[in-house]
Amino acid sequence: MIKTPVCGLAGIDYPIFQGGMAWISDGKLAAAVSSGGGLGIISAMNADAEYLRGQISEARKLTDKPIGVNIMLLSPFADDVAKLVADERIPVVTTGAGSPTKYIEGWLAAGITVIPVVASVAMAKLLTRAGASAVIAEGGEAGGHVGDTSTMALIPQVCDATELPVIAAGGIGDGRGVAAALMLGAQGVQLGTRFLVADECSIHPGYKDRILKAGDIATVATGKRLGHPVRCLKTPFTRAYAKAEYDSAVSNDELESLGAGALRLAAVEGNAEKGCFLAGQIAGLVKKKQPAAEMIKEIFDEAEAILRGADRWLK
Repeated sequence: MIKTPVCGLAGIDYPIFQGGMAWISDGKLAAAVSSGGGLGIISAMNADAEYLRGQISEARKLTDKPIGVNIMLLSPFADDVAKLVADERIPVVTTGAGSPTKYIEGWLAAGITVIPVVASVAMAKLLTRAGASAVIAEGGEAGGHVGDTSTMALIPQVCDATELPVIAAGGIGDGRGVAAALMLGAQGVQLGTRFLVADECSIHPGYKDRILKAGDIATVATGKRLGHPVRCLKTPFTRAYAKAEYDSAVSNDELESLGAGALRLAAVEGNAEKGCFLAGQIAGLVKKKQPAAEMIKEIFDEAEAILRGADRWLK
C-alpha cells in the first residue's frame, strides 16, 4: 500500500484529495471520498457560511473520517467561512483564487492544516514563508481555473522550491498519473475530473455523460483575456464565449456577464446550450462510473503495481 507523509498530515489512508469544485463538491461526495480512504473536500464556493455549515453537517452524518473545506478567496463571504472552518474544527483547509496569508495564523492556531493551491513557484515560496502546511501544485491540464504551466513542468520545480509536502494536481486520473506524480517528487495527488463520475457525485446525469464521452481534445481554456482562464468541455457555450472573447466590440464586463451562472446551469440543470461543464484534459481517460471508494482503491492498486515494476527498463 502506498503511504506518504501526506497521509499522516491529513489523517487519511491514501494520499489522495478530491478537488473542491463549485456546485459539485458537496457534503455527500466529500463523505464518500473520505470513507474510501482519501480526503473529501467540500467547496465553499461563493456561498455564505450557513450553506457551508449545512454541507459540513451532511458530511458528518455520512462519515466519521476527516473532511476538508476549499475556500475560494475571492468569495464575498471568505471572511465568514474562514471563521466557520475554525469554529467547526475542520482538520484541513485548501484555498484557491488568491493568497490566504491573512488567515493562516488563525487557522494554524485552531489546529487546521492549511494547504493552498498554487500555480507557480513564486506562490509556493510565498506561502511556505507564510506558514502553510503543504501546497497543492496544480498544472494547466486541470479543470476549472488554471494557470499556464503544465503539471509535468510545475511539480518538480515546486518540489525544488519548498520543503513542504507537495500534492500534484492537473491531468491525473488513474494509477499511472499517481505514479508519475510521485516520481516527480510529489507526496500526494488531487483529482477532480475523475470524481465527477463517482456514484456519489450529485451533478446532473448529462454532465457525467459528457465526461464519459469526452476524448483527448475535448476541453478548451477560455477567459485568458480576463486574466483567469477556465478549462471546460467544448460546448455551444464555450464556442460562443470564445467568439466573444476575441471580439473587440465586447467589453470585459460583458464577457464576465456572459459566464455568470454557467457552471450552475451545467452542474445542476445539465443545460447543454448555456452551461459551462468544467473538466480537465484527463477527461478522455474517464470511461466508467464507480463508487468513490472503489475508484480510489483501483487507482492506488494500479499505481502500486506500476511502481513495483518501475525497474524493468534498468539494465
